[in-house]
Amino acid sequence: MTIITTTAELAAVCRRFARSEIITVDTEFMRESTFWPKLCVIQLASADEAVMVDALSDELDLDPFFKLMKNEKIIKVFHAARQDIEIVFHLGGLIPHPVFDTQVAAMVCGFGDSISYDQLVQRISGEKIDKSSRFTDWSRRPLSERQIEYALADVTHLRDVYFALSQQLAQQNRTEWVREEMEVLTSPDTYQTEPDLAWQRLKLRVRKPTELAVLQAVAAWREREAQARDVPRGRVIKDDAIYEIAAQQPTTAAALAQLRTVPRGFERSRAAEEILVAVRHAVDLPKDKLPKIPKHRPATNGNGAAVDLLKVLLKMISETHGVASKIIATVDDLEAIAADDDAKVPAMTGWRRELFGETALKLKRGELGLAVTQNHVIAFER
Repeated sequence: MTIITTTAELAAVCRRFARSEIITVDTEFMRESTFWPKLCVIQLASADEAVMVDALSDELDLDPFFKLMKNEKIIKVFHAARQDIEIVFHLGGLIPHPVFDTQVAAMVCGFGDSISYDQLVQRISGEKIDKSSRFTDWSRRPLSERQIEYALADVTHLRDVYFALSQQLAQQNRTEWVREEMEVLTSPDTYQTEPDLAWQRLKLRVRKPTELAVLQAVAAWREREAQARDVPRGRVIKDDAIYEIAAQQPTTAAALAQLRTVPRGFERSRAAEEILVAVRHAVDLPKDKLPKIPKHRPATNGNGAAVDLLKVLLKMISETHGVASKIIATVDDLEAIAADDDAKVPAMTGWRRELFGETALKLKRGELGLAVTQNHVIAFER
């Protein structure tokens, strides 16, 4: 097996693959010590060829690969595509399109919630994949024979999985369901890392608008700093430190040094100066400019029993139609539906509304009942 290490080799492969209707794609990367994933290996397969690309080679420009990903005539098949697409978006500035995510398709076809690639391959083809190289260091060279075999298996078996799932989707008239999911997966908004929204990643432990303003300001600073330095967020400052800074609101180096979660000597750093500027700005905001504390989820307002009832309905519909419940509706969706018939959630749009949302509203209005027959939950008109 020859590993592609030059731009000329990659360009030749991509020209051959450009004649295919579908190609399978996977990546191996490292991100333990960086903010952005470090791309190490790319695996590609067409109907009759599979290749590995050494993305770390000094003699390689990935431009032919990005052009292949941009080719609208080719379906790019991934399993659990989000991180792979994130890498292409960050390095190439584009979103592969059209794409087919076999993990999403498997959930639509009733293979359970977020089934792993090796489990899906075994259930569809009976083949067992050796996953022992999954957590190896993909940045070390040379790659071992076991790593190469593992990496290629991630795209060669994916061809069989794609064709099997495509056929099943067509038979069940669910091809359009997956196409709707792919539109979300290929939206640039899915991969934007907006620093001003970084606070939404944190648990909301604040009770006052000023505390939230500080939390937002420091989280945004950390996001920009982590991106600029290409290091994990926790290497810049820990979450617990952000929580404590929001609660204590230090405006001087001496006050910052008193915080339990801040490392000794940190108050004398450039980072500390920038954090204090952010804190002072947030503390000085006029009252009418302060952010509002997000409301608690509706389930806390007496809707717990209604949510539980909707969970039973969701499980029944999931089992009846052979669709993973996770892809139909989330707990947040159920809580929103329990509180509001016009809830703006995914479960109340598109195929999900047809499959589950309308039935959920009937159950809420008392037009539908649930009963147990022969150890199975069934729905009946009232």
